[in-house]
Amino acid sequence: MEMRKLGSQGPEISVVGFGAWEAGGDTWGPNQSEDVVIEAMRAAFDAGITWIDTAEVYGKGRSEEIVGRALAGRPRDQFQVFTKVGSKPEGSGYRPAEIKQAIRGSLGRLGLDHVDLYQIHWPVADMSIEETWGAMVELVDEGLTRHIGVSNFDRDLIQRCLAVGNVDSEQNQFSLFRQEDRDDLLPWLDEAGIGFLAYSPLAFGMLTGAITMETEFDPSDFRSGKRFQGEAYRNLFAPEVREQRLRRVERLRAVAERLEVPVATLALRWVVEQHGVTAAIAGSRNPNHVRSNASAGDLRLDDRTLREIEGIFA
Repeated sequence: MEMRKLGSQGPEISVVGFGAWEAGGDTWGPNQSEDVVIEAMRAAFDAGITWIDTAEVYGKGRSEEIVGRALAGRPRDQFQVFTKVGSKPEGSGYRPAEIKQAIRGSLGRLGLDHVDLYQIHWPVADMSIEETWGAMVELVDEGLTRHIGVSNFDRDLIQRCLAVGNVDSEQNQFSLFRQEDRDDLLPWLDEAGIGFLAYSPLAFGMLTGAITMETEFDPSDFRSGKRFQGEAYRNLFAPEVREQRLRRVERLRAVAERLEVPVATLALRWVVEQHGVTAAIAGSRNPNHVRSNASAGDLRLDDRTLREIEGIFA
């Protein structure tokens, strides 16, 4: 498994991480057996993945609890845990006292005395970012987290954080279907010494090769559009756009078959190959899918293949 440093001051991490959003179960259809989810997490570490990314709002804390169970008994120097504080009403809130209470709540659910990366989940309009980031810096000083980062922030907000203290990472959505950060934000982050964690690198499953026009999602799965029609549904899974997205995935499948790798592995590796990307977060509740995702950490793509893929998704 290829390893990279997260920013200029962060830890060495595997280029593929395990995303525990699905482990919460509340937006991905019916809850799966916790034992199976724990098996998937443990399979990730056995496959060379070194870190898990979760958040206090995933399943209202359930994700963190499952992560804690999966890691129980494993030597602390053999894994890294990244989690996030969220805004109210779903999360704890971004005032200094709320952030300190939130991380202690997360540590209790995880069964840890510190996390390796603590992140602000989503910015909100009324937050005082300087005050909030000052509180995040204090968490490092107190030893409750080793590093701090942001998620879904733009360049202006990150610069305001930098005026207060170091930013180790930005976590943002990035995939073959979502490349907006490629030309501007990613090069700037790299120059600033800030790592980049790509979430949803498989476009919520669209880039796995397993979804077809006939695929029917459980009504409780956000991809069905029956629970709520968010951006991911409208841009990827709504009937009027799904067919054109799948045509591109089929062209990607031809490249994957030539290289004798799964479509998802190829899509993940493309993300990891992009300048400025430190690692990709790939979640699954299926241990076999986790092992396949982890194999992207060993794959290499030559320039010809990269150009071919980019031509498909231009």
